[in-house]
Amino acid sequence: MVTATGIYKSFGPLQVLKGVDLQVNPAEVVSIVGASGAGKSTLLHIIGTLDKPDKGDVILNDVSVKSLSEKQLSAFRNKLIGFVFQFHHLLPEFTALENVCIPGYIAGRKESEVEARAKELLEYLRVSDRMQHKPNQMSGGEQQRVAVARALINQPAVILADEPSGNLDTQTAKELHELFFQLRDTFKQTFIIVTHNTELADMADRKLVMQDGQMVLG
Repeated sequence: MVTATGIYKSFGPLQVLKGVDLQVNPAEVVSIVGASGAGKSTLLHIIGTLDKPDKGDVILNDVSVKSLSEKQLSAFRNKLIGFVFQFHHLLPEFTALENVCIPGYIAGRKESEVEARAKELLEYLRVSDRMQHKPNQMSGGEQQRVAVARALINQPAVILADEPSGNLDTQTAKELHELFFQLRDTFKQTFIIVTHNTELADMADRKLVMQDGQMVLG
């Protein structure tokens, strides 16, 4: 599903990634752990095509990312990659339903089809009663579930999660962690999760450890 080969990345004189290789299989949940500054989030951003490596390549769903133009890359990202961040990044002026629908609209899908799918996802994620609420009317856990629904709306090949439970209380975080595995079992969804949460990291099918810009375990 995802293959990253020989990924190098520097920011000015600081070398953040030093030849990282990674392979993730379909319907696999992989966690990436390591100290702050190890390069985890930078790697995730490169896999998600939000940033480009100085050297190396990412192949996602048999497509070499570096072969795509900026316009192709944008469409590719919207269709094949779902993102869940620590801070939900929901648009405050839109309802939960509208936030979930936005990537579907950007993909040019039929409005009625996108809305029906969004309602199904919000129902599945147990936040259908918040459908017409704006983010400031929802709890942190509810907002994060809406963000997960948004990540799923285009049926992506992979979901990339960066500290997804870092802003949640213990019980809500536990529920979110369990939800990821339900999504894997129900939708055969693939996850790459960067986390400092030991419980979540240990639940994964495979735990990878990064240190000083390199993969040292996994």
